Amino acid sequence: MAHQAPEETIHLVKEIFRTYLKERNQRQTPERFMVLEEIYRSDGHFDADDIFFNMKNSGSRVSRATVYNTLDLLIECGLVQRQQFGKNQYYYERSYAYQQHDHMICKECGVVIEFCDPRILEIQKLMEKIHDFKIEGHSLHLIGTCNNVEECNRRKESGDKIKSLKN
Repeated sequence: MAHQAPEETIHLVKEIFRTYLKERNQRQTPERFMVLEEIYRSDGHFDADDIFFNMKNSGSRVSRATVYNTLDLLIECGLVQRQQFGKNQYYYERSYAYQQHDHMICKECGVVIEFCDPRILEIQKLMEKIHDFKIEGHSLHLIGTCNNVEECNRRKESGDKIKSLKN
């Protein structure tokens, strides 16, 4: 499972975001930096409402529109990645200083299982060589169903959606 980012990383991503906003003549509002900090202090995947409600519950006065707009800016500058799991299910995850990983997604309960396998990187390098191509990133989603039907049904009812596998 991913964990809260260390303070050095949070400081660094704030500087990256500050520079990005400045170069594009965008306002450097405290609310935008609060959203960034909330994301880098959060664990794993989240949706926009998770961020909004976490911030609201901790007393931050940030609008839902600010959260959505800030997420778009953070995606543009490469600090956050957006993943689509299912038709209208968008999750976000921090992308600075984090290991590349891929996802298995259950069609029944919607659980997302993160995994990392170094052989995928080897395949990527081989494809670059064979096709004389520079790969800048990848997204791998394996879609299927849980073998443990009881656990799958429990997740459907409880709403648990994300889990990680450690290799």
